[in-house]
Amino acid sequence: MNLLRTLAAISSMTMLSRVTGLLRESLFARAFGASAYTDAFIIAFRLPNLLRRLFAEGAFSQAFVPILSEYKTQHGDVATKTLVDHVATSLLWATVLTSIVGIIGAPLLIMVLAGDLRETPGAYNASVIMTQMMFPYIACMSFVALAGGILNTWRQFKIPAFTPVLLNLSFIFASLVLVNYLEQPIYAMAIAVCVGGLLQVAIQIPSLVKIGMLPRISFNPLTGLRDAGVRRMLKKMGPAVFAVSAAQISLLINTGIAASLAAGAVSALQYADRLMEFPTAMLGVALGTILLPSLSKANSEGDTAEYAALLNWGLRLTFLLALPAAVGMATLAVPMIATLFHYGKFDDAALVNSSLPLMAYSAGLLGIILVKILAPAFYARQDVKTPVRIAVAVLVATQLMNLIFVPLMGVAGLALSIGLGACINATCLYIGLRKRGIYTPQPGWGKFFLKLAIGVAAMGAVAWFGQAQFDWAAMKATPGLRIGALLGIIVASAVTYFAMLALLGFRPRDFRRRAA
Repeated sequence: MNLLRTLAAISSMTMLSRVTGLLRESLFARAFGASAYTDAFIIAFRLPNLLRRLFAEGAFSQAFVPILSEYKTQHGDVATKTLVDHVATSLLWATVLTSIVGIIGAPLLIMVLAGDLRETPGAYNASVIMTQMMFPYIACMSFVALAGGILNTWRQFKIPAFTPVLLNLSFIFASLVLVNYLEQPIYAMAIAVCVGGLLQVAIQIPSLVKIGMLPRISFNPLTGLRDAGVRRMLKKMGPAVFAVSAAQISLLINTGIAASLAAGAVSALQYADRLMEFPTAMLGVALGTILLPSLSKANSEGDTAEYAALLNWGLRLTFLLALPAAVGMATLAVPMIATLFHYGKFDDAALVNSSLPLMAYSAGLLGIILVKILAPAFYARQDVKTPVRIAVAVLVATQLMNLIFVPLMGVAGLALSIGLGACINATCLYIGLRKRGIYTPQPGWGKFFLKLAIGVAAMGAVAWFGQAQFDWAAMKATPGLRIGALLGIIVASAVTYFAMLALLGFRPRDFRRRAA
């Protein structure tokens, strides 16, 4: 399997997901702007979304995939299918019980997180109701994560990568159609979350049937807990919650802080976060998806050379693509926010307020992506303790930075704290890999960084000069011109960057790699 070609395929699916995600956010901004009711939905969605990442994309996936890979490699299909059945049973019952607790406790949870939203009773009550509506979403997404882990282990990456598009399409339909039929329009978005979750479950099932790994759920919730493999997974999953979701816990705390700053601050942070997820998912999530099964396989076979080579390949690609992305996001923050969201009720003040957090996030983009590459290097070896210690320390450091940056920068200070926290996290993970002898950099990194610096500087100059030629807020009445100008600047910047790297000796074949 050609890993670079697989990365391109996953990234293309991820791009489709992010493009539809940006369209969904643009339509959301057009319909609702940045108001107390948008804050109400974002706060309500933050809780089940955080739990989704804990049960699904986060600790569960990191604990499950290495053990599943071990079973597949060493124990055969029958034992692997039994493990899948038992894990699915445990996961379903855990998420159902969590949903029940969340629905009952929603008023108390929103009371803690809502901040100044309580001063707008209608928005506060809407947030409680939407939280109760959306909590069952975590059960759907936990099944999706289970299916994704199975399919990725069988190296079938495309369906899991495409799945998020269905949630975006559900949001788009709700923003354009359903919103017109409800007395409280914001409830359309909560309905879209539930429908999107069900659609994502449905698309996974045929692929699981094809490989003979569709889980069989037991009505006895204790069935899975009797399985040694499940107990191993849960043992690693418990502490991994802190390691994988440290940034999300910080984001949840930051939501509460943002809610106390000003109306629309939560929405401004959300719009910036949505744009930052674009490069994070296309590179960080895609690379992590490929590397975790491959690293787990190399570890289970004792192939230390392959293990180190995979990490070296992933890190070089990360720096090659994440550095220009960070510079581009910072330089083009205002043009991107204006082009995507500056319509309808999204006014000039919202444009400025959302651009500043995006610039601040850009400072930590490299760290955010590197964590998604370096953390799987520990989890593939079933080492949970090291990332846990680092993540807890980073969580504390992030909140301490909030004490400094929020009074100085407002909502942008929250984004800066998360970004810098991710950089600290990535640095500590890298040092841990080096000290344990897990990873030794291959020769040539010094020249590699020098060439990247030249290419990024040239690209940044082109992007800065291009964006300075337009008054992006004044172009609200001519969206076609604004879109064309932004695309032209992005294309010119990308051509400049890769042309400069080509002149300096970079070739695509240098980054090709096949899985062992």
